[in-house]
Amino acid sequence: MKILVTGGGGFLGQALCRGLVERGHHVISFNRGNYPVLQALGVGQVQGDLADAHALMHAAQGVDAVFHNAAKAGAWGSYKSYHLANVVGTDNVLAACRAHGIGRLVYTSTPSVTHRATHPVEGGTADSVPYGEDFKAPYAATKTIAEKAVLAANDAHLATIALRPRLIWGPGDQQILPRLVERAKAGRLRIVGSGENYVDTTYIDNAAQAHFDAFEHLAPGAACAGRAYFISNGEPKPMRELLNALLDAAGAPLVEKSLSFKAAFRIGAVCEALWKVLPLKGEPPMTRFLAEQLSTAHWYDMGPARRDFGYVPRVSFDEGITKLKESLRPNAAVT
Repeated sequence: MKILVTGGGGFLGQALCRGLVERGHHVISFNRGNYPVLQALGVGQVQGDLADAHALMHAAQGVDAVFHNAAKAGAWGSYKSYHLANVVGTDNVLAACRAHGIGRLVYTSTPSVTHRATHPVEGGTADSVPYGEDFKAPYAATKTIAEKAVLAANDAHLATIALRPRLIWGPGDQQILPRLVERAKAGRLRIVGSGENYVDTTYIDNAAQAHFDAFEHLAPGAACAGRAYFISNGEPKPMRELLNALLDAAGAPLVEKSLSFKAAFRIGAVCEALWKVLPLKGEPPMTRFLAEQLSTAHWYDMGPARRDFGYVPRVSFDEGITKLKESLRPNAAVT
């Protein structure tokens, strides 16, 4: 099949492109830049912006299915920038699917769409955990709007599914782990709260596998069509244990110091105000949303994903840590 992957140059996007090529598909990636790694895989590349409807319409021509993975992520930035990428961009993807008669759309969402301040999620499913409210971050707010649009678009002609992978990590990560390591080495990393709150994570290969499993089962009228699913390794860990396992794999100092939730929340509020007023470059070291996320339990039931499209994590947390450690050795090749 000819498959379009939006955001194929990113961490998960590259894993999706690689896996689809290995499965014999002709893959096209829609990116803002050009990526030699995709060229080496034999992936075609179309450069453009998600908010550009004409560019997406062109990229989707002759395509059989779409993996809509691209998004503007992060804990900081203007609402408009997130809305353009995540809401307008998703609307453009849906319009392209309709215009070209594309029958399957696998959408990469996020558990953040269910964020509710300090309310924990322990063993939840997409059916039992409602959408969030009072979002303090435009990422969560706009991804919620986008996910709802994707699921509402499901019908007899276009089968859609939304996957919510939780905290993707592993070899090749250029976002989460490098930031953790940088702050740990600078002595600026803190546990928010007790660090005993259990959280789910997803090893990169498992996140990609969930997308492939969903794609293979997705069709109009399928059990998974028009539904959302949490995705993880199914091995919740205390936040303190998780962070230190990742830092140890990278050879970075372990985090021992902690900060109360109330203190982190206040610091986040002050940082947000400063970054808006001055404004300062980059992302604030703490935000209210981040304080809530770091101090609250978030783990999920993989039962629905296993039942409806056969998702079973193939790489355990410990195996993933070993692979990550090996990939970070000098001269190691990331696979």
